[in-house]
Amino acid sequence: MVIRMAKAVVVGAGIGGLAAALALRSKGWGVEVYERAARLEKIGAGLAIAPNALRSLDVLGLGDRVRELAAFGEASAGVCRHDGTWLVKTDQEAAKARWGDVAVVLPRAGLLDTLADGLEPGTLRLGTEVTSVDSDRGTVSTAAGETEADLIVAADGVRSPIRTGLFPDHPGPVYAGETAWRLLLNDVPMRVGGIEYWGRAGVIATMPLAGDALYMYAAALAPAGERSDDERKVLLDKFGDWAHPLPELLASVEPESVLRNDVYHIATRLPAFHKGKVAILGDAAHAMTPHLGQGACQAIEDAVVLAHEVTHGDGLAGYTRARLPRTMKIVKDSHSTMKLALMRNRLAIAARDTAIRAMTRIAPRAGLNRFDPVFSWKPPASD
Repeated sequence: MVIRMAKAVVVGAGIGGLAAALALRSKGWGVEVYERAARLEKIGAGLAIAPNALRSLDVLGLGDRVRELAAFGEASAGVCRHDGTWLVKTDQEAAKARWGDVAVVLPRAGLLDTLADGLEPGTLRLGTEVTSVDSDRGTVSTAAGETEADLIVAADGVRSPIRTGLFPDHPGPVYAGETAWRLLLNDVPMRVGGIEYWGRAGVIATMPLAGDALYMYAAALAPAGERSDDERKVLLDKFGDWAHPLPELLASVEPESVLRNDVYHIATRLPAFHKGKVAILGDAAHAMTPHLGQGACQAIEDAVVLAHEVTHGDGLAGYTRARLPRTMKIVKDSHSTMKLALMRNRLAIAARDTAIRAMTRIAPRAGLNRFDPVFSWKPPASD
């Protein structure tokens, strides 16, 4: 007797889609990944991979590889005022003792390559655009024809056509009110910590990478669609008189290397993260602002939970129960953090900074406590 292998089609070859393909394959599923682009989308700069996501990558057998590629550095880390005064200083040793890891940072392209390299040959179908999905029948249509699957994974991004087709009454992503810049610097000659700076102009951060490279990001409140011919100048105008080494670092950036994107998030809960034979994953399900560094992390969590539930657990209903409350809580908390960090009123900023410093003196581990519900998460254990 021939036993048919369960088949999954993953739509989208971003971080969540590739992780889902690896997780399902590790559970014995046959997997195909359809990506409309002709090559993997490596536009981006850096990614922070927190302890919760590192545990998920351990499940996929990739955690140690990511740790080898990544860096957080031994320099100071935490949150400062724009003038360099500390608001919260992170105790890296305490964090590692608490969660088993500290957050590590690596180029987005490095994580994508690591995930893609783990796929079996022939799994990834680049240049394959999905034109329609039938969630009841479990079929995926492309220009090449129709494919049947036991599971379809919609990992097709924040503007997911599949999500829109499944839940047409849902409002979809909305503008969060902020724009964000990302940039990579190579051969940085100075020692730089993993520090986020807060001030009236917005937020800017330095995140060390392996090999003397540096990832920087910035965010500010702005109308949607606002752009400049020279985004480096915009950054220098906003942050050029902030604490050392920010002005020097920004001055060294090639203007054309600065990426700018408006931030959209899914503020309204979906009715479910599944319908019929389709599971919705990553930004398609719960796009969030970047202020907790959990966008990619939650997509990786989604992947290992989905594979567990459809193989050992309660199927797609179990996936929704496990993922929807957790991810939407993080969406909400991330947006709240955005509003806290991007305050503009001087009196409100002074009150915020005073409260944070007082809390840090009274309860030095309060910052770690805040992240416990996110970072302490563990992947489900298979029977």
